[in-house]
Amino acid sequence: MPPLPNLNQERFCMEYLIDRHGTNAAIRAGYSVKGAHVQASRLLNSAKIRKRVHELQAEQARRLCIDADWVVLRFIEVAMRCMQAEPVIEWCRDSREYVQKGIYQFDSRGANRALELLGKHFGFFVEKTEPGAAFADAIIAAYKKDRGGESIASDDCDVEA
Repeated sequence: MPPLPNLNQERFCMEYLIDRHGTNAAIRAGYSVKGAHVQASRLLNSAKIRKRVHELQAEQARRLCIDADWVVLRFIEVAMRCMQAEPVIEWCRDSREYVQKGIYQFDSRGANRALELLGKHFGFFVEKTEPGAAFADAIIAAYKKDRGGESIASDDCDVEA
């Protein structure tokens, strides 16, 4: 689709990509500050505006070489990194250097979030009332059958973190 003939609407679409905030995009596109939130709502409810925003998003993803595989690989990297045990290091005044305390910690919140997003991407958390639930259940059942009921061990995957 070519750029929108209305320059303010086209500018709104381009500005919307910056922070996905309609009111801010409307203001930056030249609409009045006072009515920006109303204008943004009206614009975002327009089919042609939504279509143009999606086109600009797809163009941006192609330009940046970002696709679902790239995102999934980064989720895996984050999860693997967050699950590594890191030694706690503190400054020792006597030896005037950093020393390990013998205590290890890992980022459980970061790991849980990355794993949650991976699970959502692959449909593992589909509600039973959704049409895709049977498909997700079939994938999980097939996986468990192939593994003999075992869970994934990190050595079984060829993913490089």
